Order: sequence, then structure tokens, then C-alpha cells
Amino acid sequence: MHALLLCDDADETAILALLLQRAGLVVISGRDLGRLLPRWAEQQPSLALLAPHVGPLDAMVERIRAAAEAPIAVIANTQDEEALCRLYEVGADAVVQRPYSARLLLMQLRTLVRRSQSLTSPLLPKLTVGDLCLDPATRSVQVQDRAARHLTQLEFRLLYTLMVHQGQTLPTPTIVERVWGYDGEGSSQLVRQVVSRLRAKIEEDPRNPQTIVTVPGVGYLLVAE
Repeated sequence: MHALLLCDDADETAILALLLQRAGLVVISGRDLGRLLPRWAEQQPSLALLAPHVGPLDAMVERIRAAAEAPIAVIANTQDEEALCRLYEVGADAVVQRPYSARLLLMQLRTLVRRSQSLTSPLLPKLTVGDLCLDPATRSVQVQDRAARHLTQLEFRLLYTLMVHQGQTLPTPTIVERVWGYDGEGSSQLVRQVVSRLRAKIEEDPRNPQTIVTVPGVGYLLVAE
């Protein structure tokens, strides 16, 4: 398995490459995303780790997400919550702020790789709950006879979790643990963002959701007709 590493600092590149290798990945590294993306098409990496010190991180995440569905981890300098949430909105699977713990980062990278190998496996059967049909092989969801909608990694994991626990209210911390693999600051906001994107894809009226229902102060519930 390969990992794509984008970093513009030589010392940090060496550290991150070592962590990726300890996670069991062969590292393809570089300072220029434009030059790295062709390597993506050749090697089909299992993970992308973006750690540049300059440049628009959200735009970089969008470029990678447009090219592939592999997990994307981002290391950011900013403490701005809105900017961090924006990274998740455009497709990041994990966002780590500098300064970071190498040990914790390694655990997060291993979690992303393990998660991508398990829940996205084509060996998982289709899951049907009410009018929803979730296809793990194509990572898509279909509602009744409407056209199937493709899901991102986070959207797929969240919907899969809610469907498996259909009719049960899942507390937000439980959702974070099962979808992201770990907890952290701003988790409730991150869940709300992914729920909002899912509702746009499966609800007839996303502003008045009938399938993914918010349980105020607790979490979320999937209601199947």
C-alpha cells in the first residue's frame, strides 16, 4: 500500500514519512501537488497526508478528493475553527493541528488505513433499510427509484452507522468514535456538517428531514418507513 505525502519542509517530511512507514505504507512524497497527482493515478495510494506550511489547504483537499476516494489527513497551522471545519466539508477525513503528537498522529493514520480497508470493502453486502439502499462496493446510496448518489468516505461511514442502528438514537460522541475513529474538539460541529451533506443527498426536503432526525442535546436517529 502507498501513501501520498505533500510537505514543503524537509525535516518534517522525514518525520512524517517515517510515521507513514510505521503505519505500513510506502511513501510517495513531494512539495508540489501538481507533480504528485500523476503519481496518484499510477500508484492508487491508500492514504493522502497533506502537511504544507503555505498554500490553500481546502483547495488542495478538493483537488485530491476529485481524483480519488482514499482517506485524506491534513496537518494545519490554523486555530480557526471555521477554517478547520471547511477542510472536513471539502473532503478531509482527519485534521490535525500543529504542534501535534507524533504518537497520536500515527494512531490516527493507522485508523484511517484500517477504516478504508474495512468499511469500503466490496465484500460487505448491500444494506437496505426502509427506502434506503446503501451499496458499499460503489459507496453509493439510492432512495426508492431515484438515481443513486455517490458518497464520500465520511458520508458513507456515517450513513452505514445510522442504518445499522436504525431506530436507535446514537449520541454524538458515539458517532464520532465510530465514524472518525477518535474524539476531539469541534466534533459536534463536524457531525452536523456531514449530516447536512447526507440530508442533501437522501432527504426529499433537507430543511425538514424525515429520515435522519436530530435528537436535541443527544445525537441523531435514522427513521425508516
